[in-house]
Amino acid sequence: MFEHRSQALISRAQFLRRVATHAAIATGVVAGSLLIGVLGYRLSEGMPWVDALLEAAMILAGMGPTHELRTLSGKLFATGYALFSGIVFLTIAAVLIGPVLHRFLHRFHLDLSEHGGEKARAGRAER
Repeated sequence: MFEHRSQALISRAQFLRRVATHAAIATGVVAGSLLIGVLGYRLSEGMPWVDALLEAAMILAGMGPTHELRTLSGKLFATGYALFSGIVFLTIAAVLIGPVLHRFLHRFHLDLSEHGGEKARAGRAER
């Protein structure tokens, strides 16, 4: 998916396509996670669609619940969904930051190679 350190840096257009692809993946993960939350609150608590959407969005965004949960199944679902949402947040952050961080590190590596490569690295190791 990403170029090897021995390969040249991809063009800006290719990089922007890569970022757009990762943003689309992140959007899909958010939409899927939101759907899971809406269906879970709808089925476990019997909430109306709009309330289930609000509750799922607030939990997924890390803001916290807006309605008092009344059923055991609703409370258990909310517990699992809150933990799931935390993992989704970290995953989305990694998916969005990945291409930018890779490009930065790849460019940094290429700069080292152009300015002496092994000699530059050896000089740093001696310090």
